[in-house]
This record gives sequence, C-alpha cells and structure tokens, in this order.
Amino acid sequence: MPQPTAFRVVGLLGIAVVAVAVALALTRKGHHSGLPAAAGHWYSALAAPYLPSAAGKPTRSACGVVIGPKTKGVAHPTLPCGVKVYIEYQGKEALTQVIDRGPSTPGREFDITQGLANELGLVGTHTIKWRYTTSTSG
Repeated sequence: MPQPTAFRVVGLLGIAVVAVAVALALTRKGHHSGLPAAAGHWYSALAAPYLPSAAGKPTRSACGVVIGPKTKGVAHPTLPCGVKVYIEYQGKEALTQVIDRGPSTPGREFDITQGLANELGLVGTHTIKWRYTTSTSG
C-alpha cells in the first residue's frame, strides 16, 4: 500500500501542472502573436508604391537598408529610421518600419516599397491609414 506522503506529492505535482497551464493561458490571452501592440489612433495619409531604383535593381536607402522588389517598408520624410508602424489599406494591415526618406512627390506622406504594396494590394496613389506601435525598435 502506498504511503500517504506519496499521495501528497502526486497531488501537489498535479496542482502544479494545472497552475502552470493556467498561468501560460493567462499570459497569452490577448496576445495572438509576438507583434507589438498598436498605439494611438489611426492617421490618414496619401501613399504610393515606389522602387528607389529606376532600373529595378536593389539600392541602399537613406536608412542603410538594401531595397529590392520584395523589400517591405516605408519611406517618410520625418519619422526616424527604424520606427515601426502599422499600415492599413482596404482592410489589409501590415506591421512595417521606416527604411528610407521620402517621398519626393508633393502631397504624399509615405512611399511604400513594392513588396509591401503588393502585400496590401496598393496600386497607385491612395489614402492609407497608419499608426504607431508600442515598440519603435528591435
């Protein structure tokens, strides 16, 4: 016949396993991924896709990023390089970051790399929505 102490140990082990499972479930609740949370409200801005090189060859941006046809990022005249933002266009949302300076076209606030424009379905100049994240680096 098992000792009463063995029953206690098994019982405490079972409680510990359940407690760990509950703690993990609670810490993950509301966090569907490792993405930073959005901060603040949505802003509207004119944006259009761009390739910094007319020949379509990869080129180095003002922020030091090599930009090719599949690179995902935005160019903005005043937001610092590396700042992460959410971009939304026609119900599609993407987390990206400032990787270049621009745009050089009057009236536009953002240039969207071709890779990100393809992901969002952005063709031509349109109004997008954007907002900051709770994390600006890393």
